[in-house]
Amino acid sequence: MRFTNLHEIIKLEKTIKAYIHEAIEVEKAGLTVKLKKVAEYAISEAFQKQLVKNKALNNAFYTLTPGRQRAYLLFFSASKQTKTQEARVKKCMPQILNGIGLND
Repeated sequence: MRFTNLHEIIKLEKTIKAYIHEAIEVEKAGLTVKLKKVAEYAISEAFQKQLVKNKALNNAFYTLTPGRQRAYLLFFSASKQTKTQEARVKKCMPQILNGIGLND
């Protein structure tokens, strides 16, 4: 939840408290969210080619956190055209090489 002023917090006080109590109960119950491992996400052909061709890119990508890896994989595979995938990979290569996530 995001707030821009105090009045929003006051207005949503009951909802906020309900969320907090629900979060406490979830924590007490020990419930967790099972996330897919990065290896379970498809790697686009365009990105796979670059990983094979560029060893520095390969090393840099696999040193990123799993969340950052997942974001890149989803971004690359979201486009349907190979041309678009290749353009996205080329655009993001400097960020990956610098250890920067997609949305950092």
